[in-house]
Amino acid sequence: MSSIAVIGLGAMGRPIARNLLKAGHDVVVWNRSDGPADELAAAGARPATSVAEAMQSPVVFSALSDDRALAETFIDSDVLAQTPGGTVHVNLATVSTGMARRVGAAHAEHGVGYVAAPVFGRAPVAEAGALNVLAAGEHALLDRVQPFFDVIGARTWRLGDRPEQANIVKILGNYLIACAIQSLGEAVSVAEGADVDPGQLVELLATTLFPGPVYTGYGSMIAERRYQPAGFTTVLGRKDLHLALDAATDQGIPLPIGQLLRAVFDEAIADGRGADDWAVIAEQQPR
Repeated sequence: MSSIAVIGLGAMGRPIARNLLKAGHDVVVWNRSDGPADELAAAGARPATSVAEAMQSPVVFSALSDDRALAETFIDSDVLAQTPGGTVHVNLATVSTGMARRVGAAHAEHGVGYVAAPVFGRAPVAEAGALNVLAAGEHALLDRVQPFFDVIGARTWRLGDRPEQANIVKILGNYLIACAIQSLGEAVSVAEGADVDPGQLVELLATTLFPGPVYTGYGSMIAERRYQPAGFTTVLGRKDLHLALDAATDQGIPLPIGQLLRAVFDEAIADGRGADDWAVIAEQQPR
């Protein structure tokens, strides 16, 4: 049995911690609110009273929401100064490449290992332990945490020795999902205008030309206009879109579709759809 901590027990952190418990690991948990930690404590986890306490574990997974949360927790505090040397922190969140470099440097300064490992897969995939783990960092650190990746994921993709390499792949993947949602919304609107059943259109596309979870899952949500419960909110989708736009700007590469999507996301949030699943941007099409 190995000891591991999980910091951040939201839609992804909670099932990840639960699967680690089921695999027989000694799991320490911390969350800003007590409810999720208490729930996991009933399943055998050990709640920590602070992030600094959780960071005493030899391996730590964190699943925080964005750059700001990561910076507040690990850079703008004295947590890393209290962390034992040799600890490995695995960041599962989707953050900017700039933040990945910044937080990696802060960890190195304190002798703490840092690995970026954002994932592809919504909450039900996390519950099944079937995530795709996008990992980047020092080879020896990746080897050390691989047994834990094997618990939470179906496959680990090693993408380089610099943490930001995993983050850019995750950002680009989410950007392409947003593009697919937008194009699906356009296609469904045109089909409905021609009295074609949108559900049948989506089934046809998802089983022939575009097989896979994006067209199947998001296409069904769009056809049925089913945007709750949200697996990934519109607010979070806009955040990740901006990460893609910023990364492209840094490289001097224009993203014209991204600029269109920026306006679509902003309009959806202005219409009060920020807490809906990000597939709701399809509703910005005339239906």
